[in-house]
Amino acid sequence: MLISLDKVAFGYGDNLIFEGVSFAVNEGERVGLIGGNGEGKTTLIKLVLGGLEADEGDVFRRNGIKIGYLEQNGGYESGNTVYKEMLEIFTQELNATEKLSYLSAQLSDTPFQSREYNVLSAKIESLNKYLCANDCFNVEVKIKTVLNGMGFSKMYDRIIDTLSGGEKTRLKLARLLLESPDLLILDEPTNHLDIATLFWLEEYLQNFKGSILVVSHDRYFLDRIVTRILEIERKRLTSYTGNYSKYKILKEERFVRLMKDYEAQQEERAKLQDYVDRNIARATTAKSAQSRVKQLEKMVILEKPLPPVKPPKFKFEFSVSPYEQVLDIFGLNLVRGAKTLISNGNLSIRRGDKVAIVGENGAGKSTLLKEIINGNPQIRVGRFVKFAFYDQESANLNGENTVLAELWERHVGYTQTEARGALARCGLFAEDMQKQVKALSGGERAKLALCILECEKGNVLILDEPTNHLDLPVREGLETALKNFDGTLIFVSHDRYFISALAERIVEIDGKRLNCFDGGYDSFNEQKQQAEIRKPAEKKIVGYRSAKDRAEEERKKQLVKKLEADIAECEDEERRINEMLADPKISADYVRVNELVKKLETIKFQLDKFYKEYGDMI
Repeated sequence: MLISLDKVAFGYGDNLIFEGVSFAVNEGERVGLIGGNGEGKTTLIKLVLGGLEADEGDVFRRNGIKIGYLEQNGGYESGNTVYKEMLEIFTQELNATEKLSYLSAQLSDTPFQSREYNVLSAKIESLNKYLCANDCFNVEVKIKTVLNGMGFSKMYDRIIDTLSGGEKTRLKLARLLLESPDLLILDEPTNHLDIATLFWLEEYLQNFKGSILVVSHDRYFLDRIVTRILEIERKRLTSYTGNYSKYKILKEERFVRLMKDYEAQQEERAKLQDYVDRNIARATTAKSAQSRVKQLEKMVILEKPLPPVKPPKFKFEFSVSPYEQVLDIFGLNLVRGAKTLISNGNLSIRRGDKVAIVGENGAGKSTLLKEIINGNPQIRVGRFVKFAFYDQESANLNGENTVLAELWERHVGYTQTEARGALARCGLFAEDMQKQVKALSGGERAKLALCILECEKGNVLILDEPTNHLDLPVREGLETALKNFDGTLIFVSHDRYFISALAERIVEIDGKRLNCFDGGYDSFNEQKQQAEIRKPAEKKIVGYRSAKDRAEEERKKQLVKKLEADIAECEDEERRINEMLADPKISADYVRVNELVKKLETIKFQLDKFYKEYGDMI
């Protein structure tokens, strides 16, 4: 057991955050922590880390445990380059590798069977065990694998202080993966990752040796990574075995079971009480009535289970329908600064389409949405189209306004009751009305922006990362409303579950092109996989590639395969020689030992060369 909490309670003053919290995380476990915004997930993590002390109960951490923690928007300040910073994680391993080369060189120049020779041999044997146990010869391969997977393949020489906030958080996660802690605690790790990086991270974490405790609103991520869900709701924590999809089923079954138990007990209590009321005053039945009084007194009263928290009820409507052809993009060239985002892009959207725009971070997804809204001359908009735009940064909100005033100023015809009712349906209640917009949490600002979007009555909704800052019930409420929306939907999202639930077409920005895929998200993934396997299909789906390019890619694949075989062969030979050097019969033969040491040096030199080539290839 790595950590455990037993009947823990915590609050700030009179504000109780949670109580009676008990759970443990064992070695190798993958645990998801979920709950609404403000339920105390981050507070619970701080208790686990020791940054806060529990008001009641006990928090246990195994002695010597190594915990790695990724904050939701964790900073990373350093004047180092990206690659050098990662190298510093492995200072001990790199020093040990250098020391082995130094000792091996000394051994070859030392008289056989001398005292110094025996001391050096013992040191080399001990050092070899350390190097093998800690996989020291693969340091550069490890670093490049993680950096490339996390999207830093072209940023090795970037100074960390010049990275964006999202890039710094992503690099912090890369560092934690390389540090391989006993327990990896991740608070919204998928926030700054594009879809390709998300898939890579999930594959990596599935093979991660340590335990994982993750706070996430990404349902695909939770389904693929965790084997247990901890939910904080109404100040209590409940554990469910399985991933997120299993949790949804188990939670509903648990509520039904608890309600049946409660109703059965209420029925039993009513029968007992009725018998007591009718018989307690009769001499002949008073004794049996008294026994039922004792039954009632001994009975542990079950609390009536509260139903799951209801999500906001969004409803998107419009009064005027646009013409059939909503949007046409012809030969769009989209440039920002010196960077071309889209070259000769073409896209046609019809009334009622639900289109997701995907692509790597920085590909131009959000920029494309803004070009549509701002009326780029290369984008033709159909008649009677009324756009309603959701900005992921909520930049169009006035921070000085109160919540009520922000909505009311945009819709002066609303009565106060209508304005308050609209905000309440979106999850903002009486206590929120007079809060200033700038004082709202990320989730509250998102609800306000969605309420404003709903009141715009647009027949074409354009949404830029609408699920950011939303907890899971709110996301699901938004999904339901958008599924029922009769108009046209164009959106950008990193939430694959959200995309899968809504998108009927996928537009991918890749290689400066707009590549259109008919069908939903699963169909898109399948077509992408087929494109990787069948190169002719790739010409039709993801753009043209020359025979020379394909030949070069195949050549690289073969080289990587050969390098992997060469590395395995050298490592086997290295292991065999070390075993021979440890054999007392061989170590007594000075000439044989010298031959083996020289051969070992040659193998290590060759391995270094292979590792470097392998790192460059991947």
